[in-house]
Amino acid sequence: MADSETDDRAGWRPVARSRTYELVIDRIEEQIVSGQLGVGDRLPPERDLAQMLGVSRAAVREAFRALEAQGVLRMAVGTGPDSGTTIAALPSQALTRLLRFHVALANFPMADVVRARIMLERESARNAAQRATETELGELRALLDEMDSPDCDRERFNDLDTRFHVAIAEAGGNRLVADMTIAIRESLRRPLLAAFDELGDEWFPIADGLRHDHRLIHQALLARDAAAAEEQVERHIRSFYRSAWLQDLG
Repeated sequence: MADSETDDRAGWRPVARSRTYELVIDRIEEQIVSGQLGVGDRLPPERDLAQMLGVSRAAVREAFRALEAQGVLRMAVGTGPDSGTTIAALPSQALTRLLRFHVALANFPMADVVRARIMLERESARNAAQRATETELGELRALLDEMDSPDCDRERFNDLDTRFHVAIAEAGGNRLVADMTIAIRESLRRPLLAAFDELGDEWFPIADGLRHDHRLIHQALLARDAAAAEEQVERHIRSFYRSAWLQDLG
């Protein structure tokens, strides 16, 4: 039993008491980076970890909550096999939330966000042209059909448009590129909807143009033409940015 307790304490060193909860986060990060902790592993109970690190339980609790908000930890109460605090697979939702805050606070110029989106979506389109399954291509077509519906209002169109671009990213097969693409596209959801509304009646011909662009992208994916898929995606994004924000990306 003593040996087991010694193993549990390995790698957990007491921390200095300034900015304590951040230093607790640093210790947990060290354990993850070193490979001592991986996805699904359970952290020591709050009381035990506080003792190991020489800090208060409040500091450990605050660190856990911060890491849970970032998607690093999953906290569950109870006594079953899923209870306790475990390392979570970092979900794209955490990255999306962080980027959404940055976009909302204008920490990144919109043009920079759109340029980053173009780079990522070109990669996604190229990969999807080479890797997308027939099922995935069919799901893309179904989204396009929904966007063509006469009762598809601007908010519904925006949601379907987001799903279309996200589906291409996921069909590309590169998880990191897909998650970054999802984060950028989701972070732009509200600004795009606001742009749709501000267009007034000009929205209708622009929406027709967006539908046409989507069909061209889909045709390139069906043809397995990676170069055309890349070009159509970039042209599509640049065209809307020019229409909605009255600027060229250069």
